[in-house]
Amino acid sequence: MIMGAKQVSRYCGGIVRMLLLAGLTGWFLLNPGILGAERSALAAGEMSQDQLDQRIHDYILAHPEVLVQALQSLDQRQREADLAEARKVLKARADDIFHDKQSPVGGNVQGNVTLVEFFDYNCPYCRVMAPIMEQAVADDPQLRIVYKEFPILGPDSVFAAKAALAADKQGKYAAIHKALYAAKTRVTEAAVLKIAAEAGLDVERMKADMRQPDIQASIDRNAELAQALRITGTPGFVAGDQIYPGATDLATLKTFVNQARTGK
Repeated sequence: MIMGAKQVSRYCGGIVRMLLLAGLTGWFLLNPGILGAERSALAAGEMSQDQLDQRIHDYILAHPEVLVQALQSLDQRQREADLAEARKVLKARADDIFHDKQSPVGGNVQGNVTLVEFFDYNCPYCRVMAPIMEQAVADDPQLRIVYKEFPILGPDSVFAAKAALAADKQGKYAAIHKALYAAKTRVTEAAVLKIAAEAGLDVERMKADMRQPDIQASIDRNAELAQALRITGTPGFVAGDQIYPGATDLATLKTFVNQARTGK
């Protein structure tokens, strides 16, 4: 929607004050070609901060499109800051990410590169990634996979995640993991129990194991770790010192893995 001058005038005062708090003044001062004289006057002490704020207010009234430019710039800076913080967490908590004993491991458990996936069985994008992940493992005999159950799409997803972690206690994580993704409908509690039985699990033992504290603790730990890494949706991938949010194709995934392997 394009705002006219009257609409901008109605909302501009509140918006400008909010954006100033978020760093809009700095954006104006650092952006070449915008309010150049005002920047010089402020630097020379010939203009007060209140006067500058008013000039910014007036400038936005005349050029409302700069709000979009400023917000995009601020958003990019925030993304860069989040990425920098996430990489600090990645380095500090490498053992939790790559070597957590409660996280199931697939591929070559002794492989020379590790790909970590945060996922939800009811996430359609994770379901698209499932065969891509399988192909990546098939094509790379040195690829190690760490599975981080990250059920964010409701109680059904939590039940499925607990069932998969309980299945790992029976040595059948890979079987139920693949079967849950192969389901043609939403993975509900009833569907999970049916899939588990078809995968050859002792379902009663699985249900008992699902109630064990370590299962919930593993899910909670994954959620906390995802938050620290700024992974807010599924799927999310980690390899080396890089984080890749979202689904992708096989070629991009392989490039991501190879960059982690070579450190480039």
